[in-house]
Amino acid sequence: MPQFSYKARRRTGQLVEGVLEVADRPAALAQIQRLGLFPLAVDAARAGTVVTIDGKAKQPGLDLMSFLPPAFRAKLKEKRKPKMQELATYTNQLANLLQSGMPLTTALGSMTHLESKGISADVSRDLKTEVTEGRGLSDAMAKQPHIFSDLYVNMVRAGEQSGSLVQVLRRMAGHLSQFAEVQAKFTSAMIYPLLVMIVGAGIIAFFMFFMMPRFMTIFSGFGVDLPLPTKLLMGFSNFLLGYWWLIALLVIVAVILFKRFQTSEKGARKLDELRMKLPVVGKVVKLNLFGQFARTLGTLLQNGVPVLTALKITEQVLPNRIVKEAIAKTREAVTDGKTLAQPLAASKVFPQLMVDLVRIGEETGDVPGALNNIADTYEGELEIGLRVMTQLIEPIMIIMIALVVGFLLLSLLLPMFRLISQIH
Repeated sequence: MPQFSYKARRRTGQLVEGVLEVADRPAALAQIQRLGLFPLAVDAARAGTVVTIDGKAKQPGLDLMSFLPPAFRAKLKEKRKPKMQELATYTNQLANLLQSGMPLTTALGSMTHLESKGISADVSRDLKTEVTEGRGLSDAMAKQPHIFSDLYVNMVRAGEQSGSLVQVLRRMAGHLSQFAEVQAKFTSAMIYPLLVMIVGAGIIAFFMFFMMPRFMTIFSGFGVDLPLPTKLLMGFSNFLLGYWWLIALLVIVAVILFKRFQTSEKGARKLDELRMKLPVVGKVVKLNLFGQFARTLGTLLQNGVPVLTALKITEQVLPNRIVKEAIAKTREAVTDGKTLAQPLAASKVFPQLMVDLVRIGEETGDVPGALNNIADTYEGELEIGLRVMTQLIEPIMIIMIALVVGFLLLSLLLPMFRLISQIH
């Protein structure tokens, strides 16, 4: 099929260049417009033109990668796991192309020329190759687990079987965007407390390692009788300066031991249980877990995935072992013929509100709708919980740092006052 290189602008004014593989120039213009771009120039691409990941057409030249050892080349080309929002954008782009009436293989070929941050053109190229050889899109995606999760693959498989692949891709993109938004809220909620902690630690380190030794030299030179706070601070400062290597070694050992404890099954379960029981923070953790459970399970069921498969995938997606165990027991109970609400209530992990809404969903025959409503409820409460947690953590950290800095200043000012009184 002919290739056409193009230059276009986004609505924001950003210039975009790339290559499309379509039947003729009018088809290229139509596809560019469907992508929400304003075409500036569309010309037949010269023979041998290749497309880089950023979408710009270039002529093939000397490939420096060919001179590297195969193992090192493979390491450099290793695909990283994309962020949720990056995968959501990629999914939306594919849905746009399919909705325009483009065949799947042609759409995947065009995806190699579109800008998809975080997902290389090789991903679409491999998918196209697999689909061209007669495999389903879901089977092709299953061969790239570093990009497409079990949740993603099973939803696509359900879309293929029901003939509603575009709608499923749209829902998947929305699902990923919602999870990415929750992650962004978590990150933004912790930025300010983390910044305060870093600044406070920097101030304390500056006092202990630079200011304190210089002032101690001055005080000892004048023979000032040091007060108790200054003596304590001086002793602590001398210990840090003299035994920093021991402290560093103890920190390294502690980190290694914690990592081993964290990676062990018993240790990981204890930590997951502790996170759910912490004051203030525990509530936020539980809201996030319950929202993830409801959103993931509801999305899978809504797209025609069988309930047992949906429960298994949801169990794999959630990070908390306490909730995982509850989902596993629920799956076993459903296998034995029980309803979904019964084992959820028996687990004592999920809140009564969720159990009641799931039971109502089962009675009305709309469990996916009930789960999505639950997810909306908990995501709204999560936003409020994050705001409350941030408002509580910020003043606590500021007060703690103020007390430490105040003690440091007092330890320096008291001997200075004594020195001034001696001079007078």
